[in-house]
Amino acid sequence: MERTLVLIKPDALQRGLSGTIIARLEARGLKIVAIKLMQVSSELAQQHYGEHSEKPFFPGLVKFITSSPIIAMVLEGIEAVSVVRNSMGETNPKNAAPGTIRGDFALDMGRNLIHGSDSIESARKEISLFFANTEILNYQRDTEPWITEL
Repeated sequence: MERTLVLIKPDALQRGLSGTIIARLEARGLKIVAIKLMQVSSELAQQHYGEHSEKPFFPGLVKFITSSPIIAMVLEGIEAVSVVRNSMGETNPKNAAPGTIRGDFALDMGRNLIHGSDSIESARKEISLFFANTEILNYQRDTEPWITEL
């Protein structure tokens, strides 16, 4: 099973969309194996978005993600990275298909509600930034045989 990091960003919490977003991801069959409400520090934001540090939008990105609490989650499932990415929709909500989280609830790229790791390698790195190994649980759900054949 694959794992991925999902961040429900400050705009989603402020708009009261966190439950809806979590419900959509769970409805796809993804399993929450770690979750917490947290305030992102400037240091964590700079680590998480480090690849963008030389870009002009970087200071605004750090300011935004630290502006209000987020919900950080580790989701598990078959091809979890791509399933989350498809569920989120395009990064720019103007290009996101209806039926996706961003396509249904967002208008602006700077307020696109959710982050999901873009690869298995990124997921491993990002998960380790937000969660200690002891915070990630392994458990069986009774519904798993009804979600996948594996």
